[in-house]
Amino acid sequence: MLKTLLPSRFIVERDPDRCIQCQVCVRQCGFDVHYYDAEDDVVRARDEQCVACHRCVAYCPTDALTIRKNPLSYRDNFNWRPETIEDIIKQAETGGILLTGMGNDKSYPIYWDHLVLNASQVTNPSIDPLREPMELRTYLGRRPDSVEIDWETGRLKTSLTPLVPLEVPVMFSAISYGAISLNVHESLARAAREAGTLFNTGEGGLHRSLYQYGPNTTVQVASGRFGVHSEYLDVARMIEIKIGQGAKPGIGGHLPGEKVSAEVAKTRMIPRGTDALSPAPHHDIYSIEDLSQLIYALKEATNYTKPVSVKIAAVHNSAAIASGIVRAGADIVAIDGLRGATGAAPKMIRDNVGIPIELALASVDQRLREEGIRNRASIVCAGGIRNSADVVKAIALGADAVYIGTAALIAIGCHVCQACHTGRCSWGITTTNDYLVKRINPDIAAQRLVNLLRAWSLEIKEMLGGMGVNALESLRGNRLHLRGVGLTDTELEILGVRMAGS
Repeated sequence: MLKTLLPSRFIVERDPDRCIQCQVCVRQCGFDVHYYDAEDDVVRARDEQCVACHRCVAYCPTDALTIRKNPLSYRDNFNWRPETIEDIIKQAETGGILLTGMGNDKSYPIYWDHLVLNASQVTNPSIDPLREPMELRTYLGRRPDSVEIDWETGRLKTSLTPLVPLEVPVMFSAISYGAISLNVHESLARAAREAGTLFNTGEGGLHRSLYQYGPNTTVQVASGRFGVHSEYLDVARMIEIKIGQGAKPGIGGHLPGEKVSAEVAKTRMIPRGTDALSPAPHHDIYSIEDLSQLIYALKEATNYTKPVSVKIAAVHNSAAIASGIVRAGADIVAIDGLRGATGAAPKMIRDNVGIPIELALASVDQRLREEGIRNRASIVCAGGIRNSADVVKAIALGADAVYIGTAALIAIGCHVCQACHTGRCSWGITTTNDYLVKRINPDIAAQRLVNLLRAWSLEIKEMLGGMGVNALESLRGNRLHLRGVGLTDTELEILGVRMAGS
């Protein structure tokens, strides 16, 4: 085997005065970085295998370890940056597509950080959420153009389509079984049930042990149809047709065969150890009319008891696509932006294809309003939602709710080392290795997720109160509560917000 020309990305520093050779780091590392040298009776490290997941640092009983970035200096060159050089070396040595995990880490503008919220002062007093009721519940699904009431009985005469109630406007993103461990899937499901929201199976089917969480489950129907069958659809609260996702618009899904264990294979209904490759397009969808057929086929299959969502990646014509999706019969449009994460994606696609979710969300909401069909579907946005302020800003831009994926994984231990595709996650999250999977305790992880949603809910109430708004529904699409900072006139126009100070 030829020696690699790649330098190690990180350096493992071990304090010899603190290290007691206990080998905890050896057992904790999923990437075999640490090893015990019996001849010298000392623990050493293979720096070239370190991904900076910090599991060893966290669990070292004597705080003897430090992980730092390799300070190796390249000649300054704004065009041929170190990352670019190292990517070329990797491809020259492997001849393959470079895969990576998590979301886009490039320095594109994060528009959430250029939007600020309005606050009430004297003429429109603020509201104290500690002393006055504050409504965060929202409903996803299609609303009628108008309603008729039987005034004698007080009952609705208008037939309503099924709506999904959310106690908090945050759902857990589509992350498939196999991309993450069963313990993590269970943690998400349990947290969704306790918090009154939904978790999403992703395109990998639903393990039988999790059917009990059906009322808080969104099941996906993707191009590969992995794990899709009638019972899978019947158990769900909501169905989502995945057309695209933010980390890889226009291409299919990929679960490396190393992560396809016996249970994953059974759930996905594929052979064990084989790469799960879903096609780029659905081979029965080549037009809006085709999409409409699938939407109504799923509604027919579930007796019109479940709303159907269609998930797309944020691209330049998202608004026109969303309009077609709504007219095709979808009850919810989910849009995943440029910073959406994934378990495995071609690095070049993740970093260079798609647009920021903020711009796509604003344009979709505006287009549906202009066409008079905004009530026919809810909008869910995803792709880099980091905190409660991002949630509030998304709702003001027009979202009914948001998806979080990376934030949820961070809550249970993820350190965003971007090595998800290897299946060797030291934290037991993006792996199906039996030894590593045990590191996630669903009891503890679910509680951490519930705590996160509770904390965000409290902050959302505080922000709503500060704006003088007592219900989430009153904020949706109300861009007068937003102001832009450091944005161009074109950006402000697309977002539909005014400049701060105006």
